[in-house]
Amino acid sequence: MRLNRQSGFALLLIMLGALILLNKFGVHTGYIMNYLFPVALIGLGWVGVKNGKSFFGLIFMAIGGLILLAKLSGLIAIAFAIGLIIYGCCMLTKKSSVY
Repeated sequence: MRLNRQSGFALLLIMLGALILLNKFGVHTGYIMNYLFPVALIGLGWVGVKNGKSFFGLIFMAIGGLILLAKLSGLIAIAFAIGLIIYGCCMLTKKSSVY
């Protein structure tokens, strides 16, 4: 079997299907299943855009992106809080110039 783009995509689909079946049969697959559906929607949207179906592709990508954004909101909030702390520390240590 030669590996090209189409067979690589087929192997990816087989692996994703196997993960879904393992999860349904009670094998704990961790947090992978939480992110599988939105990433699959984004991937299907990308395939749609590449094949000229840009309207449906963009809709799938937008829905997948919004779901993924909601799932990653906790990490985004943590990153935002760390950014605020760093910015506040930089403001305190910055020397003010008085003229």
